[in-house]
Amino acid sequence: MGRRQTIDRDHVLAAAEDIVAQRGAAALTIDAVAKAAGITKGGVQSSFGTKEALIAAMLRRWMQDYADRAGALSGGDSSLLARVAAHVEVTRRDDEDTQRRAASLLALLLQTPEHLVDLRQWYREHSIGLHADDPAARRARLAFLATEGAFFLRFFGLMPMLATEWEATFTDIQGLIPSPDLTLP
Repeated sequence: MGRRQTIDRDHVLAAAEDIVAQRGAAALTIDAVAKAAGITKGGVQSSFGTKEALIAAMLRRWMQDYADRAGALSGGDSSLLARVAAHVEVTRRDDEDTQRRAASLLALLLQTPEHLVDLRQWYREHSIGLHADDPAARRARLAFLATEGAFFLRFFGLMPMLATEWEATFTDIQGLIPSPDLTLP
């Protein structure tokens, strides 16, 4: 009797992200993911159970990746300005493929109301302190909102932006907040 094949969950999640990014949220099915990952439909189901659980795993993976990169940039500084500066820089430095995948995942989440709860919680957590009335918090709020706006406009195809325009926009956004030197490890 042969040894049971181990399924690489990250490979399956990457295949699911590719499907959503390339073909849209409606194309995400267990069967499509199985074919893209080169495994059986039962293999996807044994790893994730349902399509909803697969989407939840995609969201957790994206959130963890973001948290790792933002944490590395902020050096563990959880102050409002460090958090917003890290958010701006993570968004600025993401390559187009990464941002396309994130935008596609967000589009998918918007179509699944049960996952909106997680997304709204993420925004609640990342906007803590942005509603204070001091000038630094107001500028940080403006930088956060400008970052999100630029991201959504560009990657939902509402406002095409060349790489040079993207960089110039983020230079302006970073000018809104005092920012420590942020370098990716």
